[in-house]
Amino acid sequence: MLIFNALIDVRATDNKTRENIVLAMQRKEKRSNISLWLNVSLSTIDKVWRKFRETGAYLPIPYTGRKSTLTAEQDRQIRAKIAQTPDITLNELREELSLDLSESGLSLHLKKMGLSFKKRHSMLMDKNDQMLSKNAPIGENYKQH
Repeated sequence: MLIFNALIDVRATDNKTRENIVLAMQRKEKRSNISLWLNVSLSTIDKVWRKFRETGAYLPIPYTGRKSTLTAEQDRQIRAKIAQTPDITLNELREELSLDLSESGLSLHLKKMGLSFKKRHSMLMDKNDQMLSKNAPIGENYKQH
């Protein structure tokens, strides 16, 4: 008795493979042979074939993603607030604009808007709120009073 363990690649099924599944099923080939030939699982063959029988199409429906929870007006307010206060934190931005979004959700939304937040950790402030270079020699940017 021969035991065969096929390693099936877990990935989205490309359109050419879907087409080959439909063509092979139309030729009445065995599902096990199709599985070995195309390196897909039996459940993938069943799903593609069922979709073809029910709809006449084998291509997947395009995934459009989740709709944004923020409106265009809120995007405009975010841009204006960041322009006005560039060092505003995510939590401050959420609170001031009453955004119904988590901190991580807001961070992802800002990335999609092409905005990023970078704190300048390499800079220190003197007593007069003037930026000092962290790597500058002592006394170069700092005035003694």
